[in-house]
Order: sequence, then C-alpha cells, then structure tokens
Amino acid sequence: MRNFLTSLCFLILCAFSVKAQDPHFSQFFSSPLTLNPAFTGKFNGNFRIAGNYRSQWPTINRAYQTSTVSVDFPILKNRIASNDTWGVGLMGYSDKSAAGAVSFNYVSLSTAFHKGLDEEGYQQLGAGFQATYSNMMINPSNLKFEDQLTPFGFTGVTGETFANSTLKSSYLDLNAGLLYTTSTTDRNNMYVGVSVYHINRPKQNFNNGAEFLISPRSTLHAGGYFGVGQNVTLHLSALYTSQAKAHETVAGGAVEFSTGDPYNPFSMYAGGWIRFNDAIIPYVGIEFNSFRLGITYDVNTSVLKTA
Repeated sequence: MRNFLTSLCFLILCAFSVKAQDPHFSQFFSSPLTLNPAFTGKFNGNFRIAGNYRSQWPTINRAYQTSTVSVDFPILKNRIASNDTWGVGLMGYSDKSAAGAVSFNYVSLSTAFHKGLDEEGYQQLGAGFQATYSNMMINPSNLKFEDQLTPFGFTGVTGETFANSTLKSSYLDLNAGLLYTTSTTDRNNMYVGVSVYHINRPKQNFNNGAEFLISPRSTLHAGGYFGVGQNVTLHLSALYTSQAKAHETVAGGAVEFSTGDPYNPFSMYAGGWIRFNDAIIPYVGIEFNSFRLGITYDVNTSVLKTA
C-alpha cells in the first residue's frame, strides 16, 4: 500500500497511452492554440475567443473532464507590412480526472508571426511559440484505496496517511509550430502545419516520489475549405499526432449550408470525422454572425466501447 498513490498517479498520467498522453479534443480544429501555436492571430477579424469542453466516460465517476478558453488577436496592423500578420494569445486549460481528485491547470501565452509570400498576402508562412505554466494537484481525500473496500462499496476508512492535504507539482513548458496557408479567392483556403509540444521535456514530481518525464508531442495537420456550390462550402481537416509510443490519426469534414444573407449571415454544418482504430465522430454545428457552436459525440468502435 505504501506505493499505491505513486502507482495511481502514474496510471493517471499514462491513461491515454493507448491513443495519446495529452488530453485531446475531437474538435481539434476548434481548439487552435492546443493544436499549433502558429495559429495565434491567424484569422479574419479583430479578435477570436474560443472555448471547448469535453467529457469522456462520464458514467465512470466523471472519469475525464477537459475544458479550455482562449483569446487571441493580431497586433501592430499599422506598423508591419499589409501582407504580414503578427498575433498574440492567452489560453487557460483545465483537465480533471477521477471526479476531480486529480486536476491539471494550465496557463499559456503564445505569439506567432506570419510572413506574406506574395503582395496580396494570399500565401503566408508562419512560426509560433508558446510558453505554458502547468500546475497539478491531487486531493487525497477524494481518492479511494483498497483498504476502504467493503461488501457495500468503498465505505471503510483508509489507513493511508499523507504529509499534505493537497499534493502539488508545477512546471514550465515550451511549445512551437510552423504553419503554411494559401488561398486563391475568398471562397477557399488551405493550410498545412506541424507543431511540437513539451519541447523542453518537463518533469513532474509529487509527494517526494518518482519523477515523470513528459515526452514531446508532435503533430502534423492539414485542412481547408472550398466552395462547392452556391452557398455551400466543404470543410476538411486531418491530423496525425505522436507522443512517446502513442499515435493518433483523425480525418474528416463537414458541409456548410449558408443562407447567403450578407446582413444576417447564418450557416448550418453537418459531417463527421474518424479517429482510426478507435471511433466515429459525427458533428453538427451552427454559425450566425461571428459566433459558431459545434457538438460532437465519439461513437467508439474499438475495445474502448465497453467503457
């Protein structure tokens, strides 16, 4: 029992080892700053606010709950070349597991510069960097141990003792990415990018126990949108990500149906993505003015469907 807590936390850190160690979103295209820091400031508009929420296996005592909120915007528009873009962004990120007994909280600051490759800025090559402060907390009072198990459930009193009521670990993290974008008209846009997270391989340590080295996560991603008819647009995106011995490939798309009203724009989205060897991900969404809402549900096809 002495090493039970260390073993438990190790299992939590490796919970996604089958697919990916880092928490991830099925709607990766709606979480730009967790996908590639080079997306910072890369959009049409004055600022962008994005939020994501994921609940995985909620019937298993709220096993995993992940959420982010971010804001980014271009800067110095009047001081740099008109075909260049420079952006900065801020993101908050929370990941909780075991009904909140274990929680990770992140704050990230990112910046990216996109250099125009033609006079109009239809083609740009961007580089982005991100610094993250991460804090991990374990609340032992919310954990259940073997000696608490009775015929009526975990109703007994544990004999485990802890030096602190809350165990904490923190580290600084560095991420970077490259992004190439191109378009020929206002009805199409294509991109391809690569990013690396945990470049400095930060270490986690808690309760004076073992140190866990976080492996870098590399991602290659691409996508775009194309007009396929009047008021109809096809959106496609895909990624391949690798971390330690874990790999994940996701690909798919959605069709956008727009009313074509320039004064009160409204669109509906329908489509789906596939996480190969794991799940089918249907997607529906709506967009009005500058607000977009999307919903997905992972339908597992692998052995994980039991959970």
